Amino acid sequence: MPSTRSVLAVVVLVPALVALALWAFVWPSARLAPRDLPLGVAGPAQATAPLKAQLTGREGAFEVHEYADAAAARTAIEEREVYGAVVASPGGPELLVATAAGPSVAQMLTETVGQRAGRLVPTDDVVPLPPADPRGSALSSSVLPLALAGLLIGGLVTVLGLRGGRGVLAAAGAAAATGLVAAALADSWLGALAGDWWAEAGALGLTVLAGAAAVAGLASVLGRAGMGLGSLLVMLLGNPFSGVTSAPELLPEPVGALGQWLPPGAGGSLIRSVAYFDGNAAAGPLAVLAGWSLAGLTLLALGPVLARRRAPEASRPAAESVAA
Repeated sequence: MPSTRSVLAVVVLVPALVALALWAFVWPSARLAPRDLPLGVAGPAQATAPLKAQLTGREGAFEVHEYADAAAARTAIEEREVYGAVVASPGGPELLVATAAGPSVAQMLTETVGQRAGRLVPTDDVVPLPPADPRGSALSSSVLPLALAGLLIGGLVTVLGLRGGRGVLAAAGAAAATGLVAAALADSWLGALAGDWWAEAGALGLTVLAGAAAVAGLASVLGRAGMGLGSLLVMLLGNPFSGVTSAPELLPEPVGALGQWLPPGAGGSLIRSVAYFDGNAAAGPLAVLAGWSLAGLTLLALGPVLARRRAPEASRPAAESVAA
């Protein structure tokens, strides 16, 4: 018969998990607003001073970068230094955006600059999304399947008892195959990605591998608790904190920054860089994903050694009790 403690655990644990999931998924989306969003102003200092004053008037909303002219601002957008730029021209301000960096950010900048100028501001999309996916829906929708793939691979490696070299080979092989399949679907079939095919496949596969390694690696050390912790980091926190559907700078702090240190957020940023920006600004998210993958696979490879070390410690109390 189930004990009273077990019944109470179910009654308390399920609502607590639901509350945590609602907080993680709903709260960031309900508090979207620019927070130190990188934005450029371009033109002579005298012409850009009023624009800069207007943008900095909203304290903490924009991180303003100054550029000599529109060409420099375009380069900064292409290199992912800023999301957009306001160019001071004789006929009034002009706006440069990059929908590939985030359609919601581009729309927000269009509305914000237009309201401050009091008229319709000419807008140029420097890095547009592919015609097959003008709203960026494919990339936004890919975070959840990639996170699920990582959880599935890590869970299967754990349940099947794969440790050491076999576990590493299984996790890496499955992640690589998943990256190839995802690139074939998103690029070759849907045309939603516009970068180098192999770079996209690598970014997709590394995103899956980072999640899988986190789950399997933690499980090899902590058992079921490790699997739960890995799932929490990858799915329950990593997915809603990724900022892929909006932008990390639009999420409440510290959620926006934290999400970029978890596999889904770093993976989304890396895929966006290689798919639309020729790999610009890819070093940071690449390092994060490589770190998760290396740490998780190392724990997975050392699983048999750790298990052998724990076995004598677990049997020692039993032996002592028998001797007593």
